[in-house]
Amino acid sequence: MNLPHLIKMANQIGDYFAAYPDRDKAVKEIAQHLKNFWEPRMRREILAYLEQTGAPELNEPVRQAVHSLASAPPAVSR
Repeated sequence: MNLPHLIKMANQIGDYFAAYPDRDKAVKEIAQHLKNFWEPRMRREILAYLEQTGAPELNEPVRQAVHSLASAPPAVSR
C-alpha cells in the first residue's frame, strides 16, 4: 500500500469525525471506521508506521484511534 495515501485517508476520516463534540467518541468512531472499511493489511501498515515512527503526520485523534487498533481483538472470519 502507498503509506502517504493511507495517512491522507486516515486524516480525512479524522476530519469527518472532528465535528463530534465528544473527543473520546470521535476516536472510537475513527477506530471503528478503520475496522469496518479498511482491509487488514491497510490497518497493519498504518499501525506499524505508528509504532515505528510515532506517525507525526496523523492528526492526534487519528493517532489515538490507530493506536487502539493494536489492542483490539482480531476480527473473526466466517
